[in-house]
Parts: sequence; structure tokens; C-alpha cells
Amino acid sequence: MMCPLWRRLLALVYDLVAVLAIVMVVGLLCELVTGGRLITTGSQVHIAWWYQPLQALVVAAYFAVSWLRGGQTLGMRPWRIRITANGGAPLSVRQSLVRVVVAALPLLLLLLAPQIGLKPTLWAMAGAWGLWFAAALFGVRCQAVHDLVAGTEIRRIG
Repeated sequence: MMCPLWRRLLALVYDLVAVLAIVMVVGLLCELVTGGRLITTGSQVHIAWWYQPLQALVVAAYFAVSWLRGGQTLGMRPWRIRITANGGAPLSVRQSLVRVVVAALPLLLLLLAPQIGLKPTLWAMAGAWGLWFAAALFGVRCQAVHDLVAGTEIRRIG
């Protein structure tokens, strides 16, 4: 049975809490490893060049590994939904990686922040993700853009 969009979005809220915890733990570990010099201040704030790519990699790994190991993230479990390849098979590594990358594409809009400001950039990102998920409202199989590109679908279980 296909999963309605509202259920997917509520599972995503749960996952955002898990992602926040992961980001905080990685940040703490990085601060400890660098002796508190991960972020320096002065006339300008300076963040170590490797920190943000590391955080992105860890968050992407959370989603990709969760989908590959049982088809569920922590947020998907209480809402009894699972991600599968079209037709019900488990995801391949390729599908998992494509899904992560396509779902994260609106983050590239952050590159506009120095030119247009943070607030308009955040609104643009919210709008892009809104369009990503709006596709699920109109498709027969309730697939968001990242599902369409990766060849995946979200199903209710049980």
C-alpha cells in the first residue's frame, strides 16, 4: 500500500531530531579532536574547511545506511513505512546514493546566501523542498522527486 505524504512528512520530522543529535555528537567529537579550535573567531568567524563536508557525509550515511539495512530510518519505524525499489525489492546501493543526493539538491541554494541574504535563501530552499514533495501529491504511486529519480517508493507496512 502506498504511503500518504502526511505520513512521510511526520516521519521526516522524527528523522530531523535524529539528525540533529548526530550533528551535535559529530560537532562535539570534532571540537575535542581539534582542542577547541574547530571554529575560531576574531574579526571573522572561521570554520575548519573539512567540518561541513564531514557533517554532510555523516548525515548522508545515516539515511543511506538506514535505507540499505531494512529500508527504514528511525523516523520511519513508528509510522510503519518502508522504502523499497519500485516493485517492492530492497534498495540497491546506487538507488540509496541517488536518493540522498537528489533529496539534498536544494541545499545548493545555500550558495546564494552571500548574494541575496540568508532569509531569502532559506525561503528558496523551503520552496524547492516543497516542490520536491509536491510531486507525491499528484503521482499515482505518491513518489516525491527523489523517489522518481532513484526508482524508489515509500510503502506502508503492516
